[in-house]
Amino acid sequence: MSMEYRELGNTGLSVSVIGIGCEGMNEDDCRMTGKLFDAAEKLGINYFDLYASDPKLRSAVGKALHGRREKFIIQSHICSIWKDGQYCRTRDLNEVRAGFEEMLSLLDTDCIDVGMIHYCDAMSDWEAIVNNGILDYARELKRQGRIRHIGLSSHNPLVAERAVVEGNIEVLMFSVNPCYDLQPADEDVEQLWNEDAYSHVLTNMDPDRQRLYEVCQRRGVGITVMKAFAGGDLLNAELSPAGVALTANQCIAYALSRPAVSVVLAGAHSAEQLEESAAYCEAGEGERDYAAALASFPRIHWEGHCMYCSHCAPCPMGISVADVTKFLHLAQAQDEIPETVRQHYKVLPHHGGECIQCGACESRCPFGVSIRENMRKAQEIFGE
Repeated sequence: MSMEYRELGNTGLSVSVIGIGCEGMNEDDCRMTGKLFDAAEKLGINYFDLYASDPKLRSAVGKALHGRREKFIIQSHICSIWKDGQYCRTRDLNEVRAGFEEMLSLLDTDCIDVGMIHYCDAMSDWEAIVNNGILDYARELKRQGRIRHIGLSSHNPLVAERAVVEGNIEVLMFSVNPCYDLQPADEDVEQLWNEDAYSHVLTNMDPDRQRLYEVCQRRGVGITVMKAFAGGDLLNAELSPAGVALTANQCIAYALSRPAVSVVLAGAHSAEQLEESAAYCEAGEGERDYAAALASFPRIHWEGHCMYCSHCAPCPMGISVADVTKFLHLAQAQDEIPETVRQHYKVLPHHGGECIQCGACESRCPFGVSIRENMRKAQEIFGE
């Protein structure tokens, strides 16, 4: 099975687009850990997340990595500790330091590739991280070479954006799926799956989430995706907030089409489930297509909002409309066009100015996007 790889923001790390979440690793008395890593190696998966702090699980991961540490990129969490026999998120610097030392020891490694500051959804919590020494400690670990890159896990786009804009993180772990993307920022993560939040008509992506993805893209902050399947609910019509079941391929394709996203961390409770997620890389366009499903969601509408689904293709002039539109959005969000955005647009094989205004793309768009106008705007902004 072939695997696709992407650059993780500006870190220089090349990561598999499918990664492993750690939810199922502790099953069968942690024997599942070794099975998942064996499967990952065969599938070409090189990235995994370890937010869990259970010493037994961390030891199992260390054992699974033995002899093949260089084949995997570790994203593990600072501030996630084991206390009084259970998981705990802490902002106590002494506990954080002790927890990190224990983590390195149990994983039997001297370096974590991405040290993820764990679970920050409140602005006051981020301020505590900055002011109480947690961020400084992460920077100290990076200077020492004990973590290679600093990350943050969050479900709140406003908190995450602040961390990105302030230049404090290089990687963001964020919840991305077509239902959560509709919800406004909230410090209570449970609102993302609260049934009441989907009881009325919802229209288009929340602008704070859209802006977060674009800010990450412009600043070279790579996004690693959690909750792409909404804990499995999106795969079940009875449980899905949308009222319609999506496939794993559709959920993965949606997440990977957002700006700055590099890897989807797929929860797996067996090697077979991990293989099902990895099969995305060999799926055809029809299997990846999420546009028709999104357009059919009851009480959820995308109106005039490009979802980067590429239903507009093929263009008779060869323009990648989704890419041109994505760079247009990145440019429109700034007073001046970031040079990285300009250069990425420039190397596209075809540009907005080549549009012949035939309208064929608009006739195929499920979301009523004014594509021809976007192509005109791209030519106006980028000059070609």
